[in-house]
Amino acid sequence: MKKLLLIITCSVSLLACRKLDQPITREFTETAYWRDAQDALDALTSCYEHFSKDDYYFGDEGLSDNAYVSGTGFLNVTAVANGGYDPSNGRVTDTWGYYFTTIRRCNLLTDNIDKVPAMDEALKRRITAEARFLRAYAYFQLTNWYGDVPFFTSVLPIEESRSISRTGKSEVMQFIFSELTAIRNDLPVNNYSGGDGQYADKDKGRITRGAAIALSARIHLYNSEWQAAADDCALLINNTTNGSYELMGDYASIFTVANEYNREVILDLQYGGGKTNDKQRSFMPQTIAQLRSVLVPTQDLVDDYVMLNGKGIREAGSGYDENNPYQNRDPRFEATILHHGSTVTDFNGTVQTILTQPGSNPATNSVDDQGASPTGYYFYKYYDRTATNYQSGLNLIMIRYADVLLMYAEAKNELGQMDAATWNQTIRALRIRAKFTDAGATEFNAGWGQALLRTIIRRERRAELAFEGLRIYDVRRWKIADQVLTRPVRGIRVSSGAFNKDPNGYIIVENRTFTNPKHYLWPVPTFESDQNKNLGQNQGW
Repeated sequence: MKKLLLIITCSVSLLACRKLDQPITREFTETAYWRDAQDALDALTSCYEHFSKDDYYFGDEGLSDNAYVSGTGFLNVTAVANGGYDPSNGRVTDTWGYYFTTIRRCNLLTDNIDKVPAMDEALKRRITAEARFLRAYAYFQLTNWYGDVPFFTSVLPIEESRSISRTGKSEVMQFIFSELTAIRNDLPVNNYSGGDGQYADKDKGRITRGAAIALSARIHLYNSEWQAAADDCALLINNTTNGSYELMGDYASIFTVANEYNREVILDLQYGGGKTNDKQRSFMPQTIAQLRSVLVPTQDLVDDYVMLNGKGIREAGSGYDENNPYQNRDPRFEATILHHGSTVTDFNGTVQTILTQPGSNPATNSVDDQGASPTGYYFYKYYDRTATNYQSGLNLIMIRYADVLLMYAEAKNELGQMDAATWNQTIRALRIRAKFTDAGATEFNAGWGQALLRTIIRRERRAELAFEGLRIYDVRRWKIADQVLTRPVRGIRVSSGAFNKDPNGYIIVENRTFTNPKHYLWPVPTFESDQNKNLGQNQGW
């Protein structure tokens, strides 16, 4: 159901179970459906099943300067990242179809839920609110990538589907904001059971009021609507009216099966049961995952992690030693990236030392091995040692409280309102949690101006949220994609071997192109424009 025309005309396919981590198990016809509340819940689960997917979550890192994807994996994001794509590109085509499928499923629910006889009104409002959230999220994704898009909130007749034109992005965005505001009171707050920071079973994975507020904040931030973003974030910071959220004590433990549904998670993509993913086989060293390593960190990401004193590696007084480049760095670096000399416990319980420099013995994970990381780095975050046959049931976090703090810090700085109190609530709190102790990293400096604070906040955002799929959105909204995505993809510094290197000895893996304004929007996919001439095309395509 990748094509809009097929999405609009296909028969309804709905889930038969309440759990959010189960695949479709049976089909229904519309005439035999909407019999009771369980049918409505199953229809909602069908919407959740099409919320997002791991190919996007991890592949989005490869779209940015955080990562490189070798080959055509993750729906050929490499072609998008290096500027060598067209309207038939796999990721461009898949994203359009995927989210219009989401919208169709949500429209089916909102169009038909009133048919359920004698349904509890509170339950009906909650189910409808969750579907409206998922539909709003789908429209947000579509407008982010394509700008103007076809817009409808009921299932379209076939003739209209062949002639519908695109609605302006600003109008769709206003709809998204109105939806996220309207549904808040119909959504539950996150419900903890006991003092262990875990959600009650009945609410696990469900959309909450906090998620609606956080998504609204994110979209306001992406639109540079600073006051609105700050106002949304303030509803969740040190305020339990809309949910109880706080930072976990240990950064690395957030991304583990043992700590799923922790108090920092606001919204996550559900896995487990019959729904798993094997993406860690693409980003871990091949001695761990037994496959080629194709989704790998870049040197540019590594270079942006600050020193323990809070200074960037090129700043005077940072203490950075190019001969010992991984010493005294932001502790989140070691929790996110494997480098030459890193140790990791494999699935058999054996501690492996990862060697990436050319000429290493063994050479399996070094840059001169064909199946190893071409940059000399590997992602470590989201490595799930509990995975059976490499199939992980670990949830992927879409929004967490740390992001709310970062959004609030950015919005307040852009408003010219960053002060010691806001710093302590946000950046300092994140750095203390990360185990920084040097006052240079943790304490606010009243002499910092807005521009320097902007650099600090953006760098903090990159380090805290690396490998969570958000960097590409940031560089696009900051309008720096045409700068950072025209730089070569670099790997480790080497002194030997037949590598293409820059003047400083760093491996050049790939050259990229990003044309402004063309590449700030993706093209309407070829199939869609062939079927409907009213869709038009974006600038430059």
